[in-house]
Amino acid sequence: MSGTLRLEVNGQPVDVPDGASAAAAVAVLGVPFRRSCGGQPRAPLCGMGVCFECRVRIDGVAQLRACMTPARAGMRVSTDD
Repeated sequence: MSGTLRLEVNGQPVDVPDGASAAAAVAVLGVPFRRSCGGQPRAPLCGMGVCFECRVRIDGVAQLRACMTPARAGMRVSTDD
């Protein structure tokens, strides 16, 4: 049986199932991943690391693709919003 793990998105605790991506944690919280130059909210488009729309900061490292990063307990994710 799979469990859940807790991580932080923009300082808020989020629980996701084991095996989920960092993108899933951001989606659970329901905030934009980043904003376009025009200020429009952006979110993952492809879900497989090609579009780069899901870029976030993870544990202080910027421009990581959340859809390609497995969620880990204690991970700190920051969106551009």
